Amino acid sequence: AVGGYLLFYQFSNEINKRVDRELVSEEVQWIRYLQTATAGGSRFALRSPDILIYPVRDEPTLYPEIKSTVDKREEANEQVTFRQLSHVVMVRGVPYQIIIRKSQEQKSALVANVTWIMLLVFGGLFTAMMLFNWFISQKVWRPFRQTLQKIRTMELGKMPAVHFDETATEEFSELNASLNTMTQKIYNDYRSMKEFTENAAHEMQTPLAVAQSKLELLLQDESLQESQGEAIAQASMALDRLGKLNQSLLLLARIENNQYVATEPVSMAEITRKYLRQFDEIIRDKNLQVHTEFWANFFVWIHPSLADSLVSNLLGNAIKFNYSGGEIQVSISEKEFCIANTSRLPAIEPDRLYKRFHSAGNTSEPSTGLGLAIVKGIADNHNLLIRYEKEGKTHRFCLSKKGENS
Repeated sequence: AVGGYLLFYQFSNEINKRVDRELVSEEVQWIRYLQTATAGGSRFALRSPDILIYPVRDEPTLYPEIKSTVDKREEANEQVTFRQLSHVVMVRGVPYQIIIRKSQEQKSALVANVTWIMLLVFGGLFTAMMLFNWFISQKVWRPFRQTLQKIRTMELGKMPAVHFDETATEEFSELNASLNTMTQKIYNDYRSMKEFTENAAHEMQTPLAVAQSKLELLLQDESLQESQGEAIAQASMALDRLGKLNQSLLLLARIENNQYVATEPVSMAEITRKYLRQFDEIIRDKNLQVHTEFWANFFVWIHPSLADSLVSNLLGNAIKFNYSGGEIQVSISEKEFCIANTSRLPAIEPDRLYKRFHSAGNTSEPSTGLGLAIVKGIADNHNLLIRYEKEGKTHRFCLSKKGENS
């Protein structure tokens, strides 16, 4: 843009210089004519639209004054730009005012034409440069975009099938080689952790089951004293809690390692109906009133097992931390899934809401303190937002899809 303006200015300046030379040359010719026309002592005067010559009483000037001026052309009744020379000269002892002007219409038309040509040339060059840069960019950056696409679609369990190829660009080849090394290391670490968690869970479940069965056999011994029976029952409950804790920790590890692959859109309404039927006896034992509002179906692309864990934990908490004769409300719309329950417990502090091994309050039923941590982990891994709020005695948890307003 600056270069175009400078070129336009230079071109316009050169035209003005050429017109100025023509004006000076024409003035010299008129001065010579004046000297001839006034040889007998007569006076000379000439008035025309573009030339004025008449005697004046002013002092002669050393150099002519040349400038651009605007005047109205009578026949066209429009403003016209002129280049005008004004000079007072002494001819045979008489000062004469000489005014010569030339219309700039041709110059304006020429400059306009040149400007359009310049715009077309520069526009064409700019377009060609942009197309060339786009073509080069597409060609040069194609390997990088392919690498980026592979990274975006990469899954931990399928890393061995992903390979970053060599390219003609040395820097991208080095990047791909580094990515191959890094992904292999990540997959090896992931596989080691996966095997460890699975082996640890399996190896722990076996002795827990054996110990549990032994304790149950001891409880059947009629020779046990009451205090001994209570101690064994407490130990059995502790083992049962340890087994549930082991399963919950294993589930959390699998969620964080993305070991559950979403296979289909799951209806949260159907899952909720299933668990309401399963928990029906417990609900009736606590005399809880359940209200359901299924306005529409809330679908989540999730592994069915994780959908079960999501609903069972939220609904289980709504039952566990409720009081006898309380209420549970389940509302489902196309964009939101909410479970609310009455409780005498205070609001859960935000910094402890999804903290592991944090129990919401005193309850007669044992808790691992991992339920909400599991819910949070599942939500984060499946593009879901989880919201908690308390109003009066009602605690409410709502799930919605990220990017959608409920």
